[in-house]
Amino acid sequence: MLRKAIATAVLATSALGAQAQTTAAPTSVVLVHGAFADGSDWAQVIPLLQAKGLHVQAVQNSLDSLAGDAAATRRSIDAAPGKVILVGHSWGGSVITEAGTHAKVAALVYVAAFAPGSGQSTGELGKDYPPSQGQREFVKDAHNYLSLSAKGMSTAFAQDLPADVTKVMAATQGAIRAKAFEDRISTAAWTTKPSYYIVSEQDRMIPPELQRALASRIKAKTTSLQASHVAHRSHPAEVAQVILQAAGISQ
Repeated sequence: MLRKAIATAVLATSALGAQAQTTAAPTSVVLVHGAFADGSDWAQVIPLLQAKGLHVQAVQNSLDSLAGDAAATRRSIDAAPGKVILVGHSWGGSVITEAGTHAKVAALVYVAAFAPGSGQSTGELGKDYPPSQGQREFVKDAHNYLSLSAKGMSTAFAQDLPADVTKVMAATQGAIRAKAFEDRISTAAWTTKPSYYIVSEQDRMIPPELQRALASRIKAKTTSLQASHVAHRSHPAEVAQVILQAAGISQ
């Protein structure tokens, strides 16, 4: 009887230890910005996720190439505790599609984002659609990097934000190397990972019709918001809610 009691106690202690190890590492969220932005683009969403106990990291992309941005994202995933919910906006959708095959990634969240397939480039996705209002505001410099005009930022990228905010966004934006849109996905993460998609119905950068088509193709759980291209800035609570859903956290 004594031997049995000791064995039972050892098993119970082991179970408690395993439970402690399981609960020690929180779920992490890695946020990936797109072109004409930087990591601070997520400033309104981050505290909402942190308030729910999530570890949050916003990647700072160089916007030089798909490979470079995917590598930066993988470094953040490597450093993140626990499982990772990988979130991408716009160009960041292509980045999470490439980097999201990482074993720690539990789900993908696309926010008005590109979602290319394996072997496909980001630039190919819009070939069947007319140029958007935002595309007409691209400015290419002598080094073949694209930025967005101040007018484009206020009227096409973030038309639902105040003028004083869009002026700062225009001044702090990250320019993207034009050739990056030709870089091809190796293996699309959405083919093996649960996916969520937020469609911005008032988007003037990526046509909402294209967003809905992408969401359908990747079989994503889809949420539509009456928002500009930057729903995470104008509707942060709704965007955070979808991320929390992907993380399995109830409201």
